[in-house]
Amino acid sequence: MTDKNFVGAGMDDSNQNHALERKRGSGARQVYDLLRDEILDLRLAPGSAIDEVQLATRFGMSRTPIREALVRLAGEGLIETLPNRSTMVSNIDFLGMHAYFDALGLMYRVTTRLAAQHHRAGDLDIIRAHQAEFKAAVEAQDALAMIATNADFHAAIAAAGRNEYYARFFERLLGEGRRMLRLYYQSYDDRLPSRFVDEHEEIIAAIEARDVEAADRLGRAHSEQIEAQIERLLTRHDRLDIVL
Repeated sequence: MTDKNFVGAGMDDSNQNHALERKRGSGARQVYDLLRDEILDLRLAPGSAIDEVQLATRFGMSRTPIREALVRLAGEGLIETLPNRSTMVSNIDFLGMHAYFDALGLMYRVTTRLAAQHHRAGDLDIIRAHQAEFKAAVEAQDALAMIATNADFHAAIAAAGRNEYYARFFERLLGEGRRMLRLYYQSYDDRLPSRFVDEHEEIIAAIEARDVEAADRLGRAHSEQIEAQIERLLTRHDRLDIVL
């Protein structure tokens, strides 16, 4: 394994210091925030080695906050410890992609349906606020912000459906698929077509109109176009910057 596979390689001091200046909170939180962004943005490729000593040197911290951050990242499935005690960035489960999208598609449909049935006064304001943030992220071509605001948008829809079990499961699925969504946005060179922003607006309109069937149809179509785009991307291995 080459040195470039180790965390911290290739990142100069000025970039590191600038990144740290943007973070607030405990040492563990700083490490967690920065590594999480690098993993989700695929700057740390799946399979990259994680070295506590190098991280401690990079961040100028003891190994205790480093370990706290790694425990949190492991809990989110972003890193894993191997039987030989070495740690690495988790691989993306492409083999389980179809099962994942089956579950995700179902959650898009059921949560949007339930929101159309059960939303209350104020729910639409929250959903629209997250949609405005998503639109701003798309216009800024900020892929990580797109991922975060898209998740917030759909989580707000799920909350409006008043079924906490579906909401929690949907949140988990969105979390597990963050790196696949990064590939999705990468396939558009982070210039997401405006029609996908418009899809969110159509979903909001169906929910507001309490049109359950339209909400179901739009939720399904939303999921299917994401899956189809990622499948197209995976057939063109030369376009990927990560090892499958």
